[in-house]
Amino acid sequence: MHTTLFSALVKACEEHGRDTPGQWEDMKPGSYSYGDLLKMTLALGRLAGKVTAPGEHVGVLMPNMASTVALAIGLSAMGRVPCMLNYTAGTDGMQAACHTAGIRRVFTSRLFLKKAGLEQQVAQLAGLELIWLEDLRERFGLLDKAWLMGFALWFPETAMPEGDPEAPAVVLFTSGTEGKPKGVVLSHRALLANVDQVIGLLRFSTRDVVFNSLPIFHSFGLTAGTLVPLVTGSRLVIYPSPLHFKEIPKLVRDRGATVLFGTSTFFNHYARNAEAGDFASLKYVVAGAEKLAVPVRQAWKERFGIDILEGYGVTETAPVLSCNRPSDNRPGTVGRLVAGVEARLVPVPGIERGGELHVRGPNLMSGYYRYDAPRVLEPPRSEVGEGWYDTGDVVEMDADGFLSIQGRLKRFAKVAGEMVSLELAETIARVVSSEQVHAATCISDTGRGEVIVLFTTDSDLTREQMAAVARGLGYPEICLPKKIDVVEELPVLGTGKIDYFRLQQLAARLHLKPSDEAKYKKPLI
Repeated sequence: MHTTLFSALVKACEEHGRDTPGQWEDMKPGSYSYGDLLKMTLALGRLAGKVTAPGEHVGVLMPNMASTVALAIGLSAMGRVPCMLNYTAGTDGMQAACHTAGIRRVFTSRLFLKKAGLEQQVAQLAGLELIWLEDLRERFGLLDKAWLMGFALWFPETAMPEGDPEAPAVVLFTSGTEGKPKGVVLSHRALLANVDQVIGLLRFSTRDVVFNSLPIFHSFGLTAGTLVPLVTGSRLVIYPSPLHFKEIPKLVRDRGATVLFGTSTFFNHYARNAEAGDFASLKYVVAGAEKLAVPVRQAWKERFGIDILEGYGVTETAPVLSCNRPSDNRPGTVGRLVAGVEARLVPVPGIERGGELHVRGPNLMSGYYRYDAPRVLEPPRSEVGEGWYDTGDVVEMDADGFLSIQGRLKRFAKVAGEMVSLELAETIARVVSSEQVHAATCISDTGRGEVIVLFTTDSDLTREQMAAVARGLGYPEICLPKKIDVVEELPVLGTGKIDYFRLQQLAARLHLKPSDEAKYKKPLI
């Protein structure tokens, strides 16, 4: 196993060749060999080392590009900690992330901010020094070039400081669906362990072409979408946004992609915009980050003949914990646990089926940074014991080890004394109205504990329709929403997940008195 991200890159150069053209492609546009990627990593690492201090936590505010990956690996190789900022989180979200991780300097690009329309948001960030990549390149002088071309490219691991597998390789930030983002500290060991676990699930080869549009500030996009092809020698097409629903199916076809990672939401849009033959080259289509909707799975099977492989993970485990395999795919489950991960299901009062999932494995995070205690590492916690992590998800495991996710424990409502999964209401709504989008949350209700509020883009959806479907599926009436609110679109995060924190605040504004609404303005964690 590789020891650090930088050593993994050097090993990839040795195993797959430095000079193979088109190994990586981004939309700069640029086409890169492993040698090009190594050269960028060494150069950017050296430049970054001139303007930062050893051990410093440094913000990276850049899109999906080969140079962004090179910058992150270069920073970690120089003993800095790259903190991947979510540029879709808005000024408040980015400011909170910087505070949480103790970031004082942020690497970014004027061209990127202009193209992404982020200039005003970034200008409002307080207490930060912006380091412009356009200016940094001008500081690479003759001595630097001599070091790079005459020494570092020939002896890369000698040219860079010796790496520690247990040192932080990156800090990612939780999506903030339940309040302020937490900083998740992932070591080189954890990330590379998860890379090996994913490779053990799916057979990647140098003939594969991975199309990754998932942002690398998200663990799914970083590990599965970027580091796995780096290690395996698969070609990588790295694309700046998963939201280009019309363009991505065409690019998948044009590049002959064999592997596509995404979320249920994104796959739904890709299917709607795809033409016959766009996905003919795909071998693996892997869904994570949110529950795969049944209509989406059926549409891909019926239209394209593709069985989507649903998996499950959390940022805290770098992220993959389980996934279905092509040879053993059970729809409705998220597959078996990856190699090396142990699991315990802890009973939850009021929930009869399954239990709260606690895990232990080599891919587990080093710990959290929290907003209220910046840069103070909080190790993983679990009632099971030291070295375990409580995922907060309620899970069932069948006799063969296949996992079924019942929902976040925080996404259960206590209705009339019973624990009810909010995902049941969403499932029923999707059966009634498969072409629209639905999301459930809950608010307090005097006398009943909590009530379920459903937000939907379907103006014709009624509780009566949902009740009829619930009876047919054998679901109790208690899982139906008491209130249904129609919206033009649901708020989503940059990862494609529904922003439930904002939805709960909206539900409180719509249905609660001001005195009761105040509690929902606070983080739910």
